[in-house]
Amino acid sequence: MADSSWNREESTAPLIAQAHLEEPLIPEKEDAYEVDSNISRKIIPARYPFEEDNNDFTLLGETGPLSMGTLGHKPKVHALLFDIMSGQSTVDHPLCEECTDTLLNHLDDQLKVTEEECRDYRNFLDCLENNGDEYEADEIALDDQLKKLKAEEETLRQQLQQVQREQEVVAMEIWKEKETTRKLEEEEERYWREYNEYKREVQELDDEQKSVDNQLKYAQVQLDRLQKTNVFNATFHIWHSGHFGTINNFRLGRLKSVPVDWTEINAAWGQTVLLLHSLALKMNLSFKRYRLVPYGSHSYLESLTDKSKELPLYASGGFRFFWDVKFDQAMVAFLDCVQQFKDAVEKDNSQFCLPYKIDRDKIEDPSNGQMFSIKIQFNSEETWTKALKFMLTNLKWGLAWVSSQFANK
Repeated sequence: MADSSWNREESTAPLIAQAHLEEPLIPEKEDAYEVDSNISRKIIPARYPFEEDNNDFTLLGETGPLSMGTLGHKPKVHALLFDIMSGQSTVDHPLCEECTDTLLNHLDDQLKVTEEECRDYRNFLDCLENNGDEYEADEIALDDQLKKLKAEEETLRQQLQQVQREQEVVAMEIWKEKETTRKLEEEEERYWREYNEYKREVQELDDEQKSVDNQLKYAQVQLDRLQKTNVFNATFHIWHSGHFGTINNFRLGRLKSVPVDWTEINAAWGQTVLLLHSLALKMNLSFKRYRLVPYGSHSYLESLTDKSKELPLYASGGFRFFWDVKFDQAMVAFLDCVQQFKDAVEKDNSQFCLPYKIDRDKIEDPSNGQMFSIKIQFNSEETWTKALKFMLTNLKWGLAWVSSQFANK
């Protein structure tokens, strides 16, 4: 019965909380204290008159039984419970035995701590009363020490300010040095760019110099080779091909077994005239009676006594060729110029002479003393070819002598 009534009261607590009852409904009476052997307990009388008839439940604690007879008492009970819950009432809470023991233990611990603190304060007070002079001396010493520390603090503050000012100066110098370093780095970078550019140009110039040196060496080698080269030998290559004498690979002569074309013979005569003309110019030799006119395959000689007379050193063959005496006269006139060249060479150097002697229109073979005519009329082709070969041999010797004598001219 009591439990159900208590539950009903507990369920109606939220409704009472809405009434905002912050003060007790009935003024408090003077508190009474009950002294126990271990703890003093505060006894608060009941706020409301309770009838002893028709008891509905029993309130734990030092108060007597609470009776609720009518419904008019419920709001008052609700107000009492709200005061207890909100902390506005000084009435001891109803506690169970276990909670009471816990509370008593907690209060015992607080009491012990409070007693220890009181003992410590009492001991400290006694110590102060017994050692007052010593503490005063210590206080004076501490005051002096405090003054010294304050003075030292002031000195340190001044030093700190000085250090801060110096730090600012150093920071400014560091900034300036960083700016200087940055400019130096930019200059260094620009220097290296210029250095690399100049180095590239130097390498290019060095490559060009090496190329020029190689070209110079090549040109020097070519010059040495050209200086050692016989220009006349390179220009006029005289050799032989069987029974034929050749000049620049043109055969000069004709055989029945080897009928050389007349265009080749005319070209060979043109090269021979050009050779003798060049040798004469090199020696500053002027021929008497005839003047050589090199004109390729149509070269000829011009008579100095009769300038209108031309002696052709070319022919076309055929029947009319055998009755044309101008070709024979031209070959005899050319042999006369060769004789003049031979006399000039042997005159300048008595120890040197051409191998084949010339007598007017004939050339002598020194091996047997036989004479070979240079004319083609009333002569065999073999004899004519051999005479032409001997003539080319004399010119080859004369070419070698002129090259050796006039190499540097």
